[in-house]
Parts: sequence; structure tokens; C-alpha cells
Amino acid sequence: MDSQDKNLPATERKLQKAREDGQSPRSRDLSHLAVLGMGAVAMLVLARPLVDHLQLALTQQLSFNAATVAGPRTMLTRLQDMVLVGLAASLLFAVLTCCAAVASAVASGGWVYSFKPITPQFNRLNPLSGFGNLFSKQQMANVAKMVLMTAVLATVAWKYFSHGIEQVMGLVLQPSRVAIGQAADWITMGMGLLLLVVFLAAVADVPLQAFFFKSRLKMSHEEVKQEHKDADGNPLIKGRIRQRQREIADRASVSAVPKADFVVMNPTHYAVALRYDDQTMNAPQVIAKGTDLIAFKIRDLANAHEVPVLQSPMLARALYAHAELEQPIPAQLYTAVAQVLAYVYRLKAALRGEGRMPEALNEPFVPPELDPHHRAARSAA
Repeated sequence: MDSQDKNLPATERKLQKAREDGQSPRSRDLSHLAVLGMGAVAMLVLARPLVDHLQLALTQQLSFNAATVAGPRTMLTRLQDMVLVGLAASLLFAVLTCCAAVASAVASGGWVYSFKPITPQFNRLNPLSGFGNLFSKQQMANVAKMVLMTAVLATVAWKYFSHGIEQVMGLVLQPSRVAIGQAADWITMGMGLLLLVVFLAAVADVPLQAFFFKSRLKMSHEEVKQEHKDADGNPLIKGRIRQRQREIADRASVSAVPKADFVVMNPTHYAVALRYDDQTMNAPQVIAKGTDLIAFKIRDLANAHEVPVLQSPMLARALYAHAELEQPIPAQLYTAVAQVLAYVYRLKAALRGEGRMPEALNEPFVPPELDPHHRAARSAA
């Protein structure tokens, strides 16, 4: 299977990015149903009071007397009143249908706040890509759905009209008020049947559009891997950043060497300065460490301030690898550091003339798993 085949579902990050770009599943059938349904309900609810009001207004407007004829401005005032009533009714109808359209869009795809869809994108002017979109899977499904829906609507309308034509023709024999009421009921029933067809289409279209939307956002294996790299960061770059941070911290810690009780070194590569205060510390702490040139700088600074510098390669490497600055040393190294600390205390006492000079420091025991060189050699083996 080609790794570029987009057969994996979109991740949450890609779905969120699509929403930020203004993309979400939208059902046109649901919008049509909302607009037509709200329009029909508004007409049913508002038509009778509006007609009654217009009838009363027309009765008043068509009443003339000598004062009306003598004052032409009166006709303009009457016309203004009629226009205001019509505008108010039209505005109310427009507001209701717009609210229904917005509500249907939110219901099908959620609320999306983005200006990107209306931002000019000249790459969309490519006729070749536009021609290809005309024959996409989604467009072909939409065309088939529209043809089917048109056929169903036409069939329902024809059946309803053919069965009710005799009843409508008989309305001419009824009084005007009764005839108008029955005609309105007949039209209302027909609109209800057509809206029922649109409703059924919307019920099927909402999950269909969600399916097409997720299909467009499907990802390949390479895209998923790249997204994980972007989210987690490139391991190589992150490693370099951490190394750089350690180097900066090591350089900054050199200034604390004069406060150290002793320094342990691997003669040429590692140097670690430790301090212990039994009044404020539960365990010795590393206050400076470094490798190569920084290690030599720590050694020279320790010698300049008469801080004992001891050779203990395994302990120096273990402390450098596992001890954090200004933090207690690992518990596994307590014994080894205690041996060195005891040696330092005897050395300082001898230098003060309070005892004899201790013999050379024996290499303290360090668990092999804490020594980076031991782990590297075992991994190579």
C-alpha cells in the first residue's frame, strides 16, 4: 500500500485547523428547509393579522372628504404610513428567515468564526482545478441528490394537484370568504407535503455532508508522522536545544565554585563541584559542573580558592550525568560522596594542623549503571 494514500482519519489537530480556516460540514438541504419552513410558518402566523391591518388601512386611505382633497400632503402621509407597514412586515420576515438560515448552518457544522473563506485566493482561479472539482465524488453525489429530490418534489406536487384540482375548481361556487379560506388551507397542505420531502432530504444530507467533509480531510501515513513531528518537535533539534541549555547552565554555575567543599574530576573531561551544609541541606548538592574547557576552568578556579580537587573518574561522570544543579544528589551516590566528603574533612583538618595527612583517596564505589561510560560500553557490546 502506498504511504501517500490518504486512508487515515483526520487528527484532531487537522480538524481544528480546518475549522480555523473556516471549513466545516454544511448541509444546503437543511438550510433550504430552515428558510422555507420559517417562511411558511411566518406567512401562516403573520398573514392574517397583516391582511386585516392592510384591509383596515386601505379602508382608511380610500376615504376622502373635502379636507383630504384640499390638502395634497394628506395623501403623502397616508402613503408613508402604508409603506412603513409594508417595510416593517418585510423586515420581520427577512429577520426570521435569516435567523433560521444561521441556526441551520450552526446546527449542521457548528459555529465557525473565520475571515479566511472570504479572503481572495487567486489559486482558485485555475480552470483546470475547477474543472476537476466539477467531477469530484462530492459534486457527483450532490448532483444525483438534486436530481432525485427534484423528481420526488415534482411527483408529490403533481399527485397533490391532480387529486385536488376538482376541489379547487368548485371553490368558484362558494362565497368569497369561504373560498379564500379553503384555498389557503389547500395551499398550506401542499406546502406542508413539499416541506416534508425537503425535511427527509435534509435528514439524509446532514450525515452525508459530514462524511464527505471527513473524507476530504483524510491523511496519509506520512502526513500523520509529519504532524506528530511538528507537534512534539524534531528530536534532533530538541536534543541540541537541551545540550545548549545545559552548556549555558554549566557556564553560569562556574561562579559558584569558590563556595564548594570539594571538586571531583575525571582528569580531562568532567568536573563537578559539591557543597554540603548539614544545617540547611538534607544531602550534598552539585553547585557547578562542566566538561572539557569548562571542567578545566572549574579546576583552575577551585585551585585559586583553595578548594580541594580530587580525582574520581566514575563518581565525576555519574554526578555529571545524574545530578542537577542546586539539587540533592541521587540517593544511589550518597555512600560514594560521603566517602569523599569524609576524606575532605580529614584533609582540611590536617592542613590546619589538627591531624595527620590522610592517605590517597580510594576510588569510591559507584553503581555501574550510573556511569555513562559503562552504559555506552554495554550498549556497544
